[in-house]
Amino acid sequence: MTTASPKIRFVMIGGFLGAGKTTTIGRLAKTYQDRGLKVGVVTNDQAADLVDTNLLRSQGLQVGEVAGACFCCNFNELTSTVDKLSASDRPDVVIAEPVGSCTDLVATVVQPLLRLFDAQFDVAPYGVILKPSHGLRILRKESGTGFSPKAAYIFEKQLEEADFLIINRIDELDADKIEELDGLLKEFAPNTPVLRQSAKTGEGFEALVDMLDQRGAFGQKILELDYDVYAEGEAELGWLNSSMKVTATAPFALDKMLLGIVEGLREELATAKAETAHLKTIGLWEGAYGVANLVSSDTPAVMSLPSNCETKEAEVVVNARVAIDPQILQTQVEKIVHAVAAQHGLQIEFHQTQSFRPGRPVPTHRFAEPHA
Repeated sequence: MTTASPKIRFVMIGGFLGAGKTTTIGRLAKTYQDRGLKVGVVTNDQAADLVDTNLLRSQGLQVGEVAGACFCCNFNELTSTVDKLSASDRPDVVIAEPVGSCTDLVATVVQPLLRLFDAQFDVAPYGVILKPSHGLRILRKESGTGFSPKAAYIFEKQLEEADFLIINRIDELDADKIEELDGLLKEFAPNTPVLRQSAKTGEGFEALVDMLDQRGAFGQKILELDYDVYAEGEAELGWLNSSMKVTATAPFALDKMLLGIVEGLREELATAKAETAHLKTIGLWEGAYGVANLVSSDTPAVMSLPSNCETKEAEVVVNARVAIDPQILQTQVEKIVHAVAAQHGLQIEFHQTQSFRPGRPVPTHRFAEPHA
């Protein structure tokens, strides 16, 4: 008699672009590994060449990527990617990172897993990370949030469908801001638990792990969603993924180059009055990697993961999600990359660049009623 394999624990962490999902997932994966569990990760993007995939793989994680559409619109690719992870080294836990501009994930991902793949997956509570920089402006109902009401609609719907909410980056926030965010979330979603954490330092992380370990009636919040507004909100963002090789005759500081690209784009986009949802770049060479990012127009560019590396060459990936025409965004990225290269005496060889607006979401499955 053959014993059935135990179910894979499926953990999905959502949140708006730049909320800190990747950092959270990296720390969460390490936490599970420290328990002796095998962990797989599935990243998701509208296009290939994803910084997050490169970063998580550089941390030694087994990572599959679903590119070309969100999980909801490419559900079969999500499950087949998990199968490929299982074929090589079956994970005990799979952590999934959805596209940061997606919502309706309970109806289109969680519910299909519960109904159609119950024998394979044990689905954890669905957590959504609040992005403080945009969250404060949107939840305060401030005018001039940087995004139109249609894009803010997506942000709010993400919060609405969560089993629990996470205030991230508490290491960067003063106590008054944390309390204000907590109060705004409890007013917006009074029956939804709110956690506080720093994915960077690990503060508050035990509460996240405890929440994800819970079993019960989770993944039941089916949204009433206007797909026209949703599609128009997503389409306001210019999307760019670009990969390149950087070479030089003398060693250069990888971190300085990466931060220069992000800071140069911050200034360029500020001049164009274009709101940044998320901008990040990674440089990789011979086991070293560094990441620089920008999470909103009113925050500084930061070296979030320094490599402390000098090298004569590196593979570089740039991801940008900005409220601007994608062709203009591509022109700006290429301009700044070449300017930074000239400043540091570097040669740039672009591999590929994809710039576009996301298309209308068309889910593979959508269940309008929760599974009993």
